[in-house]
Amino acid sequence: MAQAISFTLNGKPVRVSVRPDTTVLDLLRGPLNTTGTKEGCAEGDCGACTVLLKRKGINGGIANAANACIMTAAQIDGAEITTVEGLAHEGVLNLLQEAMAENGASQCGFCTPGIAVALTGLLAKNSAPSEEQIHDALAGNLCRCTGYRPIVEAAQKAAGKIHLLAAAEMQNTVSNEEISFDGSIAKRPTSLAELLEARRELPNATLLAGGTDLGVARAAYEKDWSSIIVTNNVKELRSTKEDAAGWTFGAAVTWQEILENVGQALPSFGTLIRRFGSTQIRSMGTMGGNIGTASPIGDGPPALIALGAQITFAAVDGTQTTMPLEDFFLDYRKTELPQNGVIVSIHIPKPKSDEHFRVYKVSKRYDQDISTVCGAFWVKMSGDTVEDVRLAFGGMAAIPKRAKHAEDALRGKAMTADNVEKAGKLLGEDLTPLSDWRGSANYREKVASGLIKRFMHDLNGEAVEVMAL
Repeated sequence: MAQAISFTLNGKPVRVSVRPDTTVLDLLRGPLNTTGTKEGCAEGDCGACTVLLKRKGINGGIANAANACIMTAAQIDGAEITTVEGLAHEGVLNLLQEAMAENGASQCGFCTPGIAVALTGLLAKNSAPSEEQIHDALAGNLCRCTGYRPIVEAAQKAAGKIHLLAAAEMQNTVSNEEISFDGSIAKRPTSLAELLEARRELPNATLLAGGTDLGVARAAYEKDWSSIIVTNNVKELRSTKEDAAGWTFGAAVTWQEILENVGQALPSFGTLIRRFGSTQIRSMGTMGGNIGTASPIGDGPPALIALGAQITFAAVDGTQTTMPLEDFFLDYRKTELPQNGVIVSIHIPKPKSDEHFRVYKVSKRYDQDISTVCGAFWVKMSGDTVEDVRLAFGGMAAIPKRAKHAEDALRGKAMTADNVEKAGKLLGEDLTPLSDWRGSANYREKVASGLIKRFMHDLNGEAVEVMAL
């Protein structure tokens, strides 16, 4: 049994004995004394704690920005971490850091380390990013006292000159099967059989994939995890397959990997992925985790339901079940997943030429915000007639759910303004939105109806992307 966690920090091997549920931020700022990494929000939102994380076989094995505040030590065993201290070479700032200093891209400086790390990661992978790509890389970094213009200009100035983090063989690929210290244990299975055995052995363990949701709760409530099962080494859960029928993603595939696979074929879905997860979140968060939390306002499930996705999960005895994702959700935070079972994979069919898909998210802030309403729509057209249709919503019921009465109002008819209006009036037959500080039930119902109209206009080439959605 391994008592210590091993990884590479700023190019040097590190071996440290800490509880595996220790946050990487606490590990860096405490025992390892790399205090350039800051704590801002402690919930993966502000980016002050951004580090570059490289893990073998995950996200292409290249360094990606990640939030240290919601990541645990158990997740970085065998990985490579680069902090702001590792950006300079022999005390000389890298070109991005120099450009930021020369361009007045920092005021109080608290957020600057995370911004410098995030942009260095971008420029190492993309020597000539567009302004849109720079903004996307900065979407997970909040600067409270300066505008982003000088920061973006600094990134543009340094573009083409950063080569510090090019993809290369990892220096430290050692990964422990089990880590324990001070009453906390983390198991790191490598196969589905080992994962299910770990579930039987530790039935109350925290099942940890990306931790972008669980890590927030742990940081907020400072609740220790006495036992953890980490899924990111399980080969079946890390599998990605594509064929003529569609894509099958293992439950531990990250959203960044999913984006790279489906972003061009499903551009509307790609836009959604970029909006609900910054680079830091996408490089850690997984599709299986997003589904498994069963949140009524999770953005992934409505889109996947509208696309006709299928989910496969396994019970502890190894029995696997496959079903439409829409049938997986039963009630608020309740699913068909058996006790101590695990989500194995999700299959997304490829749309055919006569099929059209769009997903729209309405939130108070454009990037990285929780949805008020998320509407996802798929239609199969036969000429001007709707042959089949799926209208799925998040934020409109206790579970992500289809509006089947509204679908019936469109199926077999032309998608005209009158028919869409009738469909919108039937949303209340299937959906019962709540009222909270993000929006009243009445507001949500009107927004949902409006999104169906937007879908119609979008299919007719009459809609344009607006920041309010």
